[in-house]
Amino acid sequence: MPNGVKAVVMYLVAILLQMAHGVDLEIGFYDKSCPSAEETVRQVVAGAYANNRRIAPGLIRMHFHDCFGCDGSVLLDSTLGNSSEKEAEPNRSLHGFQVIDDAKAMVEAQCPGVVSCADILAFAARDSASLAGKIHYRVPAGRRDGLVSIESEVITNIPSPLLNATELVGSFAAKNLTTADMVTLSGAHSVGVAHCSSFINRLYNFSDTDDIDPTLDPIYASILRSKCPSNVTSTDPTVVSLDSLTPAVLDNMYYVGLQLNRGLLTSDQALLTETSLKDLVDLNAYYGKVWDWKFAKAMVKMGGIEVLTGSDGEIRKNCRVVNGGDDSELFPDKLFPDSACLS
Repeated sequence: MPNGVKAVVMYLVAILLQMAHGVDLEIGFYDKSCPSAEETVRQVVAGAYANNRRIAPGLIRMHFHDCFGCDGSVLLDSTLGNSSEKEAEPNRSLHGFQVIDDAKAMVEAQCPGVVSCADILAFAARDSASLAGKIHYRVPAGRRDGLVSIESEVITNIPSPLLNATELVGSFAAKNLTTADMVTLSGAHSVGVAHCSSFINRLYNFSDTDDIDPTLDPIYASILRSKCPSNVTSTDPTVVSLDSLTPAVLDNMYYVGLQLNRGLLTSDQALLTETSLKDLVDLNAYYGKVWDWKFAKAMVKMGGIEVLTGSDGEIRKNCRVVNGGDDSELFPDKLFPDSACLS
């Protein structure tokens, strides 16, 4: 394809993604107010990824957990008077917060009070997809940072790994994401890991008639049982790659693994339990480049869920605390950055 035509195609794709976004976000939002913002975030993420490749799936997952309301609320630490989203069970294994802190500090040094933490997280997730899977897309920006973060609101918003097909579809539909979006975004499980407690239900005492989930490949089940004993607890640090085929690459091999009955979580296996979902799995398994494009489009769409724009919210100076907040009110263990990358 000639370079000129390719440039036009990329521009049109970017415009279509922005139109599909459906909110007051804009590609190149900081081009004038902070032109170095996106490149600065990219450099910080690339440096972190060079030291630890688990950073990429960690940041993608963090963006997903924030983006069932993309306002940076997942970044806020708990205070003596409030338990934040970080304390909720689905979020306790999130990691990469220090990367966001580092990116924010560098951007603030260049453009004080201009770039939101919510946008930095969206940029970081995009850069992670590029590093882990060579999936490239532009991020419409202009998000503002939320002022509240409440632990109890997480469970009703973040899909559980134990959901069946109907529950998964409903959970995503509640955020205006289609069934196709859900199956596409599930492909993020091509990278990252899960703790044994997330899938132990499939390995022991599965039902009255089966000790092991019969939909699991028997050899794969044996491997999992060798890593995860029946008495494993939620605090056990043992983790298993979500994708057994290409665990370090963000690609469509996650769907090939599903076809081989190697989906790790109940919610992974659920994608094969209904014909309409299985058809999408098969399509993604066969056409990797098509899935790459669909994943980029779905990430942009997800990034527009319930955002704050205009004069709503604020631009935080510190991603861990609202402006005017007192660092001394943070729980003592929240004064130190995260250092573990467990999932």
